[in-house]
Amino acid sequence: MRGGLLVAGTTSDAGKSVVTAGICRWLARRGVKVAPFKGQNMSLNSFVTRDGAEIGRAQAMQAQAARVEPSALMNPVLLKPGGDRTSQVVLMGRPVGEMSARGFFGAPGGPEAGQPVPGGREALLDTVVGCLEELRATHDVVVCEGAGSPAEINLRRTDIVNMGVARAGRLPVLVVGDIDRGGVFASFFGTTALLAPEDQSLVAGYLVNKFRGDVSLLEPGLDMLRTLTGRPTYGVLPFQHGLGIDEEDGLRVSLRGTVRESPAGEPHGTEVLRIAVCAVPLMSNFTDVDALAAEPGVTVRFVDRPEETADADLVVVPGTRGTVAALRWLERRGLAEALRRRAAEGRPVLGICGGFQLLGEGVEDEVESRAGTVEGLGLLPVRVRFAVEKTLARPSGTALGERVDGYEIHHGVADVLGGEPFLDGCRRGSVWGTHWHGSLESDGFRRAFLRQVAAQAGRGFVPAPDTSFAALREEQLDRLADLIERHTDTDALCELIAAGPPPGLPFVPPGAP
Repeated sequence: MRGGLLVAGTTSDAGKSVVTAGICRWLARRGVKVAPFKGQNMSLNSFVTRDGAEIGRAQAMQAQAARVEPSALMNPVLLKPGGDRTSQVVLMGRPVGEMSARGFFGAPGGPEAGQPVPGGREALLDTVVGCLEELRATHDVVVCEGAGSPAEINLRRTDIVNMGVARAGRLPVLVVGDIDRGGVFASFFGTTALLAPEDQSLVAGYLVNKFRGDVSLLEPGLDMLRTLTGRPTYGVLPFQHGLGIDEEDGLRVSLRGTVRESPAGEPHGTEVLRIAVCAVPLMSNFTDVDALAAEPGVTVRFVDRPEETADADLVVVPGTRGTVAALRWLERRGLAEALRRRAAEGRPVLGICGGFQLLGEGVEDEVESRAGTVEGLGLLPVRVRFAVEKTLARPSGTALGERVDGYEIHHGVADVLGGEPFLDGCRRGSVWGTHWHGSLESDGFRRAFLRQVAAQAGRGFVPAPDTSFAALREEQLDRLADLIERHTDTDALCELIAAGPPPGLPFVPPGAP
Protein backbone atom coordinates (compact mmCIF):
# COMPACT_ATOMS: atom_id res chain seq x y z
CA MET A 1 0.00 0.00 0.00
CA ARG A 2 1.19 3.51 -0.85
CA GLY A 3 -0.63 6.78 -0.29
CA GLY A 4 -1.62 9.35 2.29
CA LEU A 5 -4.45 10.75 4.35
CA LEU A 6 -5.28 13.97 6.22
CA VAL A 7 -7.19 13.54 9.49
CA ALA A 8 -9.11 16.78 10.07
CA GLY A 9 -11.56 17.60 12.84
CA THR A 10 -14.77 19.55 13.24
CA THR A 11 -13.24 21.22 16.32
CA SER A 12 -10.11 21.32 18.41
CA ASP A 13 -9.89 18.29 20.70
CA ALA A 14 -12.17 16.25 18.43
CA GLY A 15 -9.64 13.43 18.66
CA LYS A 16 -7.41 14.07 15.64
CA SER A 17 -4.17 13.29 17.48
CA VAL A 18 -5.29 9.96 18.92
CA VAL A 19 -7.04 8.91 15.67
CA THR A 20 -3.87 9.71 13.73
CA ALA A 21 -1.82 7.69 16.24
CA GLY A 22 -4.31 4.81 16.04
CA ILE A 23 -4.18 4.70 12.24
CA CYS A 24 -0.37 4.83 12.35
CA ARG A 25 -0.15 1.89 14.77
CA TRP A 26 -2.83 -0.07 12.85
CA LEU A 27 -0.88 0.34 9.60
CA ALA A 28 2.45 -0.44 11.28
CA ARG A 29 1.00 -3.69 12.62
CA ARG A 30 0.07 -4.58 9.03
CA GLY A 31 3.69 -4.15 7.97
CA VAL A 32 3.17 -0.77 6.30
CA LYS A 33 6.04 1.72 6.59
CA VAL A 34 4.10 4.72 7.89
CA ALA A 35 4.99 8.18 9.19
CA PRO A 36 2.92 10.86 10.95
CA PHE A 37 2.90 14.49 9.85
CA LYS A 38 1.49 17.80 11.08
CA GLY A 39 2.49 20.84 9.05
CA GLN A 40 1.83 23.35 11.81
CA ASN A 41 1.20 22.67 15.47
CA MET A 42 0.33 25.06 18.30
CA SER A 43 1.36 23.46 21.57
CA LEU A 44 3.37 23.95 24.74
CA ASN A 45 3.89 20.20 24.97
CA SER A 46 7.00 19.51 22.90
CA PHE A 47 9.80 16.98 22.49
CA VAL A 48 13.43 16.92 21.36
CA THR A 49 14.50 14.51 18.61
CA ARG A 50 17.81 12.66 18.69
CA ASP A 51 19.38 15.29 16.43
CA GLY A 52 18.25 18.14 18.70
CA ALA A 53 15.13 19.39 16.89
CA GLU A 54 12.05 20.53 18.81
CA ILE A 55 8.69 19.17 17.61
CA GLY A 56 5.22 18.72 19.07
CA ARG A 57 5.09 15.89 21.58
CA ALA A 58 1.94 14.58 19.88
CA GLN A 59 3.97 13.96 16.72
CA ALA A 60 6.66 12.19 18.76
CA MET A 61 3.93 9.98 20.22
CA GLN A 62 2.54 9.32 16.73
CA ALA A 63 6.03 8.41 15.52
CA GLN A 64 6.22 5.87 18.33
CA ALA A 65 2.84 4.57 17.20
CA ALA A 66 4.26 4.22 13.68
CA ARG A 67 7.42 2.58 15.08
CA VAL A 68 9.70 5.15 13.46
CA GLU A 69 12.15 7.68 14.85
CA PRO A 70 10.62 11.18 15.25
CA SER A 71 12.11 13.97 13.16
CA ALA A 72 11.58 17.65 12.38
CA LEU A 73 10.10 16.60 9.03
CA MET A 74 7.03 15.39 10.93
CA ASN A 75 6.27 18.83 12.41
CA PRO A 76 8.08 21.57 10.45
CA VAL A 77 6.24 24.49 12.11
CA LEU A 78 5.60 24.58 15.87
CA LEU A 79 4.01 27.59 17.56
CA LYS A 80 4.54 27.91 21.33
CA PRO A 81 2.16 30.49 22.85
CA GLY A 82 3.72 33.03 25.18
CA GLY A 83 0.53 35.00 25.79
CA ASP A 84 -2.77 35.90 24.14
CA ARG A 85 -1.17 37.51 21.08
CA THR A 86 2.34 36.14 20.59
CA SER A 87 4.00 32.78 20.07
CA GLN A 88 7.51 31.53 19.64
CA VAL A 89 7.87 30.14 16.12
CA VAL A 90 9.93 26.95 15.86
CA LEU A 91 10.80 26.24 12.22
CA MET A 92 12.32 22.87 11.32
CA GLY A 93 13.05 22.25 14.97
CA ARG A 94 14.75 25.60 15.71
CA PRO A 95 13.24 28.80 17.19
CA VAL A 96 13.24 31.71 14.72
CA GLY A 97 11.48 34.41 16.73
CA GLU A 98 8.71 35.56 19.04
CA MET A 99 5.92 36.80 16.80
CA SER A 100 2.34 37.94 16.59
CA ALA A 101 -0.04 36.11 14.27
CA ARG A 102 0.24 38.95 11.76
CA GLY A 103 4.02 38.92 11.95
CA PHE A 104 4.07 35.14 11.57
CA PHE A 105 2.63 35.44 8.06
CA GLY A 106 4.52 38.62 7.18
CA ALA A 107 1.30 40.63 7.22
CA PRO A 108 1.15 44.44 7.45
CA GLY A 109 1.40 45.57 11.03
CA GLY A 110 4.30 43.24 11.73
CA PRO A 111 5.11 41.22 14.80
CA GLU A 112 4.98 42.57 18.30
CA ALA A 113 8.42 41.07 18.82
CA GLY A 114 10.97 39.57 16.47
CA GLN A 115 10.86 39.57 12.69
CA PRO A 116 8.25 38.06 10.35
CA VAL A 117 8.98 34.69 8.83
CA PRO A 118 10.80 35.38 5.54
CA GLY A 119 8.48 34.92 2.58
CA GLY A 120 5.37 34.64 4.72
CA ARG A 121 2.75 32.00 4.08
CA GLU A 122 4.08 30.96 0.66
CA ALA A 123 7.53 30.13 2.02
CA LEU A 124 6.02 28.29 4.98
CA LEU A 125 3.70 26.28 2.73
CA ASP A 126 6.67 25.39 0.50
CA THR A 127 8.55 24.16 3.59
CA VAL A 128 5.56 22.16 4.83
CA VAL A 129 4.86 20.56 1.46
CA GLY A 130 8.56 19.85 0.96
CA CYS A 131 8.69 17.97 4.27
CA LEU A 132 5.54 16.06 3.39
CA GLU A 133 6.95 15.02 0.04
CA GLU A 134 10.23 13.94 1.61
CA LEU A 135 8.32 11.70 4.03
CA ARG A 136 6.19 10.33 1.19
CA ALA A 137 9.33 9.46 -0.76
CA THR A 138 10.71 7.38 2.13
CA HIS A 139 7.51 5.83 3.53
CA ASP A 140 4.62 3.85 2.11
CA VAL A 141 1.98 5.98 3.80
CA VAL A 142 1.98 9.38 5.52
CA VAL A 143 -0.91 10.07 7.89
CA CYS A 144 -1.29 13.82 8.34
CA GLU A 145 -3.08 15.55 11.18
CA GLY A 146 -4.90 18.83 10.72
CA ALA A 147 -5.30 21.57 13.33
CA GLY A 148 -8.44 23.05 14.81
CA SER A 149 -11.10 22.91 12.09
CA PRO A 150 -10.58 23.04 8.31
CA ALA A 151 -13.64 25.31 8.13
CA GLU A 152 -12.06 28.25 9.97
CA ILE A 153 -12.78 30.41 6.93
CA ASN A 154 -11.07 33.47 8.42
CA LEU A 155 -7.78 31.55 8.30
CA ARG A 156 -8.14 29.74 4.96
CA ARG A 157 -5.97 32.22 3.07
CA THR A 158 -3.03 31.46 5.35
CA ASP A 159 -3.74 27.75 5.95
CA ILE A 160 -0.69 25.48 5.83
CA VAL A 161 -2.01 22.60 7.93
CA ASN A 162 -5.58 21.72 6.86
CA MET A 163 -7.03 22.13 3.37
CA GLY A 164 -3.99 24.09 2.20
CA VAL A 165 -1.72 21.08 2.67
CA ALA A 166 -4.45 18.65 1.54
CA ARG A 167 -4.82 20.54 -1.73
CA ALA A 168 -1.07 20.90 -2.24
CA GLY A 169 -0.49 17.20 -1.55
CA ARG A 170 -3.70 15.89 -3.18
CA LEU A 171 -4.65 14.14 0.05
CA PRO A 172 -8.06 12.65 0.84
CA VAL A 173 -9.52 14.15 4.01
CA LEU A 174 -11.22 12.20 6.80
CA VAL A 175 -13.16 14.53 9.13
CA VAL A 176 -13.38 13.46 12.81
CA GLY A 177 -16.25 14.67 14.99
CA ASP A 178 -16.64 14.38 18.77
CA ILE A 179 -20.21 13.16 19.33
CA ASP A 180 -19.74 13.40 23.10
CA ARG A 181 -19.98 17.19 22.73
CA GLY A 182 -23.27 16.94 20.83
CA GLY A 183 -24.20 18.34 17.43
CA VAL A 184 -21.93 16.03 15.46
CA PHE A 185 -24.20 15.83 12.38
CA ALA A 186 -24.47 19.61 12.17
CA SER A 187 -20.70 19.81 12.64
CA PHE A 188 -19.99 17.38 9.79
CA PHE A 189 -22.50 19.06 7.47
CA GLY A 190 -21.47 22.61 8.38
CA THR A 191 -17.75 21.87 8.11
CA THR A 192 -18.20 20.51 4.60
CA ALA A 193 -20.63 23.23 3.52
CA LEU A 194 -18.28 26.06 4.51
CA LEU A 195 -15.41 24.79 2.37
CA ALA A 196 -14.69 26.06 -1.11
CA PRO A 197 -15.68 23.60 -3.88
CA GLU A 198 -12.03 22.73 -4.53
CA ASP A 199 -11.59 21.84 -0.86
CA GLN A 200 -14.92 20.03 -0.66
CA SER A 201 -13.77 17.72 -3.43
CA LEU A 202 -11.01 16.41 -1.13
CA VAL A 203 -13.34 15.54 1.77
CA ALA A 204 -13.87 11.80 1.48
CA GLY A 205 -16.02 11.18 4.54
CA TYR A 206 -16.41 11.22 8.29
CA LEU A 207 -15.41 9.39 11.47
CA VAL A 208 -17.53 9.64 14.62
CA ASN A 209 -15.47 9.70 17.82
CA LYS A 210 -16.33 9.14 21.53
CA PHE A 211 -19.73 7.49 21.00
CA ARG A 212 -21.60 6.08 24.01
CA GLY A 213 -24.47 3.64 23.53
CA ASP A 214 -26.04 1.50 20.84
CA VAL A 215 -24.57 2.22 17.39
CA SER A 216 -27.78 1.02 15.70
CA LEU A 217 -29.53 4.10 17.09
CA LEU A 218 -26.99 6.29 15.29
CA GLU A 219 -27.19 4.57 11.91
CA PRO A 220 -30.30 6.39 10.56
CA GLY A 221 -28.47 9.68 11.10
CA LEU A 222 -25.39 8.39 9.32
CA ASP A 223 -27.56 7.35 6.36
CA MET A 224 -29.17 10.80 6.26
CA LEU A 225 -25.75 12.45 6.45
CA ARG A 226 -24.63 10.44 3.42
CA THR A 227 -27.75 11.48 1.52
CA LEU A 228 -27.18 15.13 2.39
CA THR A 229 -23.45 15.27 1.66
CA GLY A 230 -22.77 12.34 -0.65
CA ARG A 231 -20.09 11.10 1.73
CA PRO A 232 -19.88 7.94 3.87
CA THR A 233 -18.98 7.58 7.53
CA TYR A 234 -15.95 5.32 7.83
CA GLY A 235 -16.56 4.29 11.42
CA VAL A 236 -17.91 5.02 14.89
CA LEU A 237 -15.30 4.86 17.66
CA PRO A 238 -16.65 4.16 21.15
CA PHE A 239 -15.82 6.39 24.09
CA GLN A 240 -12.94 4.96 26.11
CA HIS A 241 -11.21 6.38 29.16
CA GLY A 242 -7.46 6.80 29.33
CA LEU A 243 -6.74 7.48 25.65
CA GLY A 244 -5.86 11.18 25.88
CA ILE A 245 -2.14 10.55 25.64
CA ASP A 246 0.32 13.42 25.11
CA GLU A 247 -2.24 16.21 24.87
CA GLU A 248 -1.17 19.08 22.64
CA ASP A 249 -2.49 22.18 24.26
CA GLY A 250 -2.51 22.85 27.99
CA LEU A 251 -4.04 26.27 27.35
CA ARG A 252 -7.25 24.69 26.08
CA VAL A 253 -7.71 22.13 28.79
CA SER A 254 -9.13 22.93 32.24
CA LEU A 255 -6.89 20.84 34.46
CA ARG A 256 -8.35 21.77 37.79
CA GLY A 257 -9.88 18.77 39.46
CA THR A 258 -8.34 16.31 36.99
CA VAL A 259 -7.27 13.10 38.71
CA ARG A 260 -5.19 10.50 36.93
CA GLU A 261 -5.50 7.32 38.93
CA SER A 262 -3.03 4.51 38.45
CA PRO A 263 -4.38 1.91 36.00
CA ALA A 264 -3.67 -0.88 38.44
CA GLY A 265 -5.94 0.73 41.03
CA GLU A 266 -4.69 -0.63 44.35
CA PRO A 267 -1.40 0.50 45.93
CA HIS A 268 1.46 -1.95 45.88
CA GLY A 269 2.39 -1.12 49.47
CA THR A 270 0.24 -0.12 52.41
CA GLU A 271 -0.55 3.46 51.46
CA VAL A 272 -1.51 5.70 48.54
CA LEU A 273 0.93 8.44 47.51
CA ARG A 274 -0.80 11.73 46.65
CA ILE A 275 0.81 14.13 44.18
CA ALA A 276 -0.40 17.67 43.47
CA VAL A 277 0.75 19.54 40.34
CA CYS A 278 0.56 23.34 40.33
CA ALA A 279 -1.42 24.37 37.24
CA VAL A 280 0.84 27.34 36.45
CA PRO A 281 0.09 29.69 33.54
CA LEU A 282 1.49 28.66 30.14
CA MET A 283 2.17 25.21 31.55
CA SER A 284 4.44 23.16 29.28
CA ASN A 285 5.21 19.46 29.08
CA PHE A 286 2.67 18.65 31.78
CA THR A 287 2.85 15.05 30.53
CA ASP A 288 6.02 14.76 32.65
CA VAL A 289 3.76 13.59 35.49
CA ASP A 290 2.07 10.84 33.44
CA ALA A 291 4.80 8.43 34.48
CA LEU A 292 4.00 9.14 38.14
CA ALA A 293 0.29 8.48 37.52
CA ALA A 294 1.21 5.17 35.88
CA GLU A 295 2.50 3.84 39.20
CA PRO A 296 0.03 1.65 41.13
CA GLY A 297 -1.13 3.48 44.23
CA VAL A 298 -0.14 6.96 43.03
CA THR A 299 -2.78 9.63 42.39
CA VAL A 300 -2.00 12.82 40.48
CA ARG A 301 -4.17 15.93 40.46
CA PHE A 302 -3.71 19.46 39.12
CA VAL A 303 -4.33 22.24 41.65
CA ASP A 304 -4.54 26.02 41.78
CA ARG A 305 -5.23 26.70 45.48
CA PRO A 306 -2.90 26.29 48.47
CA GLU A 307 -5.44 24.24 50.44
CA GLU A 308 -5.39 21.65 47.65
CA THR A 309 -1.74 20.94 48.42
CA ALA A 310 -2.28 20.34 52.15
CA ASP A 311 -2.67 16.56 51.94
CA ALA A 312 -0.18 16.10 49.09
CA ASP A 313 2.88 13.96 49.72
CA LEU A 314 4.65 15.64 46.79
CA VAL A 315 3.98 18.96 45.05
CA VAL A 316 5.30 19.29 41.50
CA VAL A 317 5.90 22.68 39.89
CA PRO A 318 5.94 21.82 36.17
CA GLY A 319 7.47 23.49 33.15
CA THR A 320 6.11 26.81 31.87
CA ARG A 321 6.67 29.15 28.94
CA GLY A 322 6.40 32.04 31.41
CA THR A 323 8.65 31.54 34.43
CA VAL A 324 8.21 35.10 35.73
CA ALA A 325 4.45 35.03 35.08
CA ALA A 326 4.26 31.70 36.95
CA LEU A 327 6.16 33.19 39.91
CA ARG A 328 3.70 36.06 40.16
CA TRP A 329 0.76 33.69 39.79
CA LEU A 330 2.04 31.48 42.61
CA GLU A 331 2.37 34.53 44.85
CA ARG A 332 -1.13 35.82 44.03
CA ARG A 333 -2.73 32.43 44.59
CA GLY A 334 -0.99 31.85 47.93
CA LEU A 335 0.81 28.81 46.52
CA ALA A 336 4.25 30.42 46.87
CA GLU A 337 3.80 30.65 50.63
CA ALA A 338 2.46 27.08 50.71
CA LEU A 339 5.61 25.88 48.90
CA ARG A 340 7.87 27.79 51.29
CA ARG A 341 6.03 26.30 54.23
CA ARG A 342 6.35 22.78 52.80
CA ALA A 343 10.09 23.21 52.35
CA ALA A 344 10.49 24.49 55.91
CA GLU A 345 8.59 21.43 57.17
CA GLY A 346 10.74 19.05 55.14
CA ARG A 347 7.86 18.01 52.85
CA PRO A 348 8.78 17.10 49.24
CA VAL A 349 8.66 19.57 46.32
CA LEU A 350 9.88 18.89 42.76
CA GLY A 351 10.48 21.61 40.17
CA ILE A 352 10.90 20.68 36.49
CA CYS A 353 12.37 23.11 33.93
CA GLY A 354 10.53 26.44 34.47
CA GLY A 355 9.33 25.06 37.81
CA PHE A 356 12.96 24.41 38.77
CA GLN A 357 13.96 27.94 37.73
CA LEU A 358 11.38 29.69 39.90
CA LEU A 359 12.33 27.61 42.97
CA GLY A 360 15.75 29.29 42.92
CA GLU A 361 17.01 32.53 44.43
CA GLY A 362 16.39 34.72 41.42
CA VAL A 363 15.70 34.93 37.69
CA GLU A 364 17.34 37.40 35.32
CA ASP A 365 15.08 37.52 32.28
CA GLU A 366 15.62 39.86 29.33
CA VAL A 367 14.41 37.23 26.84
CA GLU A 368 11.09 35.60 27.77
CA SER A 369 9.28 38.22 29.89
CA ARG A 370 11.89 41.02 29.65
CA ALA A 371 11.18 41.65 33.33
CA GLY A 372 14.83 42.01 34.31
CA THR A 373 15.92 40.54 37.64
CA VAL A 374 13.11 38.95 39.66
CA GLU A 375 13.36 37.31 43.08
CA GLY A 376 12.61 33.58 43.11
CA LEU A 377 11.05 31.47 45.86
CA GLY A 378 14.47 30.88 47.43
CA LEU A 379 14.00 27.16 48.00
CA LEU A 380 17.08 26.07 46.00
CA PRO A 381 20.60 27.60 45.83
CA VAL A 382 20.26 28.44 42.13
CA ARG A 383 20.33 31.62 40.07
CA VAL A 384 18.95 31.61 36.54
CA ARG A 385 19.83 33.82 33.58
CA PHE A 386 17.81 33.64 30.37
CA ALA A 387 19.88 33.25 27.21
CA VAL A 388 18.74 34.11 23.69
CA GLU A 389 19.88 30.71 22.44
CA LYS A 390 17.52 27.91 23.42
CA THR A 391 18.96 24.72 24.92
CA LEU A 392 17.64 21.65 23.07
CA ALA A 393 19.26 18.41 24.21
CA ARG A 394 18.76 14.72 24.97
CA PRO A 395 20.88 14.15 28.11
CA SER A 396 21.51 10.87 29.90
CA GLY A 397 23.02 10.30 33.30
CA THR A 398 22.71 8.69 36.70
CA ALA A 399 20.79 9.82 39.77
CA LEU A 400 19.81 8.01 42.97
CA GLY A 401 21.91 5.11 41.72
CA GLU A 402 19.80 4.64 38.58
CA ARG A 403 20.21 5.47 34.89
CA VAL A 404 18.13 8.43 33.71
CA ASP A 405 17.26 9.65 30.20
CA GLY A 406 15.56 12.99 29.54
CA TYR A 407 15.31 15.95 27.23
CA GLU A 408 15.85 19.68 27.70
CA ILE A 409 13.91 22.63 26.22
CA HIS A 410 14.73 25.95 27.90
CA HIS A 411 16.25 29.42 27.57
CA GLY A 412 17.17 29.63 31.25
CA VAL A 413 20.77 28.87 32.22
CA ALA A 414 21.03 27.71 35.83
CA ASP A 415 24.02 28.56 38.01
CA VAL A 416 23.88 25.97 40.81
CA LEU A 417 25.48 27.47 43.92
CA GLY A 418 25.14 24.58 46.37
CA GLY A 419 23.02 21.68 47.51
CA GLU A 420 23.40 18.08 46.41
CA PRO A 421 23.72 17.34 42.67
CA PHE A 422 20.48 16.11 41.08
CA LEU A 423 20.61 15.48 37.32
CA ASP A 424 21.59 18.92 35.93
CA GLY A 425 20.07 20.73 38.93
CA CYS A 426 20.24 20.20 42.64
CA ARG A 427 18.51 19.06 45.80
CA ARG A 428 18.35 20.82 49.13
CA GLY A 429 16.54 18.94 51.87
CA SER A 430 13.13 17.94 50.57
CA VAL A 431 13.24 20.24 47.51
CA TRP A 432 14.43 18.91 44.15
CA GLY A 433 14.97 20.70 40.84
CA THR A 434 16.03 19.79 37.29
CA HIS A 435 15.65 21.00 33.70
CA TRP A 436 15.22 17.43 32.48
CA HIS A 437 11.80 16.62 31.05
CA GLY A 438 10.89 12.95 30.72
CA SER A 439 13.25 11.80 33.47
CA LEU A 440 10.42 10.13 35.40
CA GLU A 441 9.83 7.78 32.46
CA SER A 442 13.05 5.99 33.49
CA ASP A 443 11.52 3.22 35.60
CA GLY A 444 14.34 2.53 38.08
CA PHE A 445 14.93 6.23 38.73
CA ARG A 446 11.21 6.91 39.17
CA ARG A 447 10.90 4.15 41.76
CA ALA A 448 13.99 5.35 43.62
CA PHE A 449 12.66 8.92 43.63
CA LEU A 450 9.23 7.83 44.89
CA ARG A 451 10.83 5.81 47.68
CA GLN A 452 12.64 8.94 48.86
CA VAL A 453 9.46 11.02 48.56
CA ALA A 454 7.52 8.45 50.59
CA ALA A 455 10.23 8.42 53.28
CA GLN A 456 10.28 12.24 53.49
CA ALA A 457 6.47 12.33 53.60
CA GLY A 458 6.33 9.67 56.28
CA ARG A 459 4.34 7.27 54.13
CA GLY A 460 4.55 3.49 53.98
CA PHE A 461 4.11 3.56 50.21
CA VAL A 462 6.30 1.11 48.28
CA PRO A 463 6.54 1.40 44.48
CA ALA A 464 5.67 -1.70 42.49
CA PRO A 465 8.88 -3.42 41.33
CA ASP A 466 7.78 -4.11 37.75
CA THR A 467 5.90 -1.06 36.41
CA SER A 468 7.19 -0.25 32.91
CA PHE A 469 6.08 3.12 31.58
CA ALA A 470 7.26 2.21 28.07
CA ALA A 471 5.20 -0.98 28.13
CA LEU A 472 2.12 0.90 29.35
CA ARG A 473 2.55 3.42 26.53
CA GLU A 474 2.79 0.59 24.01
CA GLU A 475 -0.41 -0.91 25.42
CA GLN A 476 -2.17 2.44 24.99
CA LEU A 477 -1.04 2.72 21.37
CA ASP A 478 -2.19 -0.82 20.66
CA ARG A 479 -5.56 0.03 22.20
CA LEU A 480 -5.85 2.92 19.74
CA ALA A 481 -5.05 0.58 16.86
CA ASP A 482 -7.62 -1.91 18.15
CA LEU A 483 -10.27 0.83 18.03
CA ILE A 484 -9.45 1.55 14.39
CA GLU A 485 -9.38 -2.15 13.50
CA ARG A 486 -12.64 -3.04 15.23
CA HIS A 487 -14.78 0.04 14.67
CA THR A 488 -13.93 1.38 11.22
CA ASP A 489 -14.39 0.02 7.72
CA THR A 490 -10.70 -0.82 7.33
CA ASP A 491 -11.07 -2.10 3.75
CA ALA A 492 -12.61 1.21 2.71
CA LEU A 493 -9.95 3.10 4.69
CA CYS A 494 -7.15 1.19 2.94
CA GLU A 495 -8.74 1.92 -0.44
CA LEU A 496 -9.07 5.61 0.41
CA ILE A 497 -5.42 5.90 1.52
CA ALA A 498 -4.18 4.13 -1.61
CA ALA A 499 -6.53 5.72 -4.18
CA GLY A 500 -6.41 9.32 -3.00
CA PRO A 501 -9.26 11.85 -3.10
CA PRO A 502 -12.52 10.64 -4.64
CA PRO A 503 -13.29 12.18 -8.02
CA GLY A 504 -15.05 15.49 -7.37
CA LEU A 505 -17.80 14.69 -4.91
CA PRO A 506 -20.50 17.34 -5.49
CA PHE A 507 -21.95 19.08 -2.48
CA VAL A 508 -24.31 22.02 -2.64
CA PRO A 509 -25.94 22.62 0.74
CA PRO A 510 -29.65 23.49 0.74
CA GLY A 511 -30.18 27.23 0.54
CA ALA A 512 -26.62 27.94 -0.57
CA PRO A 513 -26.27 31.02 -2.81
